[in-house]
Amino acid sequence: MLRSALSALASALPAPVAEAHCDGPCGVYDPASARVAAEAVLSMTKKLKAMEAPAAGDAAALAAYNNTFGRYVAIKEEEAQKTKKELLILWTDYFKPDHLATFPDLHDTFWKAAKLCSACKVNIDQAKAEELMAAVEKIHGMFWQSKGRSDAWVTAS
Repeated sequence: MLRSALSALASALPAPVAEAHCDGPCGVYDPASARVAAEAVLSMTKKLKAMEAPAAGDAAALAAYNNTFGRYVAIKEEEAQKTKKELLILWTDYFKPDHLATFPDLHDTFWKAAKLCSACKVNIDQAKAEELMAAVEKIHGMFWQSKGRSDAWVTAS
């Protein structure tokens, strides 16, 4: 009785939403998505640092300033999180233990890059954003070397 009631209840409820990255064996990895996100972090950081608050008493200008500032911060934080996600996918899914022979600093490189993503989320620090770009570039080089190919480091900005 209880079992059939639970079964009827379970079948009446909608299925839970499942989310996952491509953890199937697609084999499609590329650090380019991390680079694009990291570039957005650097770009938003530069834009935030270049902003000048409006003169006191101009409510409309202050509202526009606050709106733009908030949007830049939101984008910076989202892109820093995207960068971290993309790097972690490369680190945990693409790179294998045998890569450590070629790249003995692999774990340290990824760990520091992930920490830089966090630093870029919580700060408006151009030096950290530039360090993040350098870390992503290093990972880009490791990735393509591991594939026996070279791919030029090209940035959009």
